[in-house]
Amino acid sequence: MKIPLLMPMMNESVKNAVCESVMNEFFVGGGSVKKFEEAFSSYIGTSRAVGVSSGTNALSLTMEALGVRGKEVITTPTSFIATANAIVHAGGRPVFVDIDYETNNIDHGKIEDAITEKTAGILPVHLYGRPCEMDAINRIAKEHGIFVVEDACQAHGSEYKGKRTGSLSRAGCFSFYSTKNMTVCGDGGAVTTDDNQLADLVSKMRNCGRKDQNVHDVIGYTSRLNTINAAAGIEQLKLLDKSNSNKSEIVKIYMEGLEGVGDLVLPKESSDAKIAYHLFVIKSKSREGLMSHLKENGIGCEAYYPHPIHLQPAYVKLFGYREGDYPNAEMHAKTNLAIPIFGDMKAEEAEYVVKHVKNFFGGKA
Repeated sequence: MKIPLLMPMMNESVKNAVCESVMNEFFVGGGSVKKFEEAFSSYIGTSRAVGVSSGTNALSLTMEALGVRGKEVITTPTSFIATANAIVHAGGRPVFVDIDYETNNIDHGKIEDAITEKTAGILPVHLYGRPCEMDAINRIAKEHGIFVVEDACQAHGSEYKGKRTGSLSRAGCFSFYSTKNMTVCGDGGAVTTDDNQLADLVSKMRNCGRKDQNVHDVIGYTSRLNTINAAAGIEQLKLLDKSNSNKSEIVKIYMEGLEGVGDLVLPKESSDAKIAYHLFVIKSKSREGLMSHLKENGIGCEAYYPHPIHLQPAYVKLFGYREGDYPNAEMHAKTNLAIPIFGDMKAEEAEYVVKHVKNFFGGKA
C-alpha cells in the first residue's frame, strides 16, 4: 500500500470551474475573486476577506498595514518560517515565546513576560489546526493595548468556543497552498477581518497601492489572488467541511489505535476547540527510526519544522539566537512526526499506518 502524507480533495466541479474561468474571465481581477472573498468571509464569520497571492503575503501585508515597522511582535518559534518573516518583511522584530509542549502552540502563560514598550502585537499560530487559547491571548493584548492577528494558515474550519479561527482577533491570515485543509490549486491566501479600514488598506497594498486605476496613494505590491485560483477556491471551499469531517474519523482511528504504543505522544485534545486537523503529528524520541520504517512500508511521513525558526541560519545571523533559548520548541523539532491524514483517506489506510507504527515498537500487527 502506498499512502501519501497529504493530498488535496478534488472533483469535477473544481476542474469545471477552472476551465470556465480560463475561457470566460479576465485572468487577474475577474469576478471569481470577489465571489470567493464573499464566500470565504461568510464561512469564517467575518465581514471581509481579502484574497492575496499567498499565506506569506497575507501575513506580511497585514503586519505592514498595522504599522509594525520599528516595533516588536510576539510569536512562536514553532511554525513555518513565513510567520516570523512576515514581521521582518514589515520592518518589525519577531520576539519569540516558547511553546506549550503538549499543545505545540505558543505558551500564553509566558507572553506577558515578553511584552516591552516596543511591543505592537501578538501573532499566535493555530499549529496543525489546533486553536490557541484565544481568550487568554486576547485578554493580555487588551490589557496592554496591542493587537492580535491569528496565523490561521493551517486551521481552515477549526473552531474555538464556537467561533471559527480567523474571526477571533483583529485579523486572520490564511494560506491556500496545495497541502492545506483547502487549496486554490496553487499559491493563494486571504486576510479575514471585521475591520473595514484594515481590509481596504490590505486591498490597496496587494494591488500596487492603487486608489484607482491610475492613482496610487500607498506603496504597494503585486500580491493579488488571480481569478483562476479564486474559481478553484470557490469549489474547494464547498469540500472543506466534508474533508475536515472525514479527517476527524481518521483521527479517531489513530487516537484509539496508537494510545499507549511505545513512547508516542499523541495530539492533545481540547474541550474548548473543534480541531480541523491540517496535520496529525505524533512525537517520539525514536522519530528517525520510525520515519524510516514507515517510508520503507510506503507510508508518507515528515518531520515538521526540524529546525525551529530561531535556529534557522538567517535568524541566528540576524538576532543571535542559540540552542537552548526555547527548549520546548527545540524538543518538538527533535521528536515530531506527521503521519498521513487527508480528506479522501480511507479507514483501511489509517489502520495500515497504525499497524506499521505498532510493528516498529514491537507491538502486534
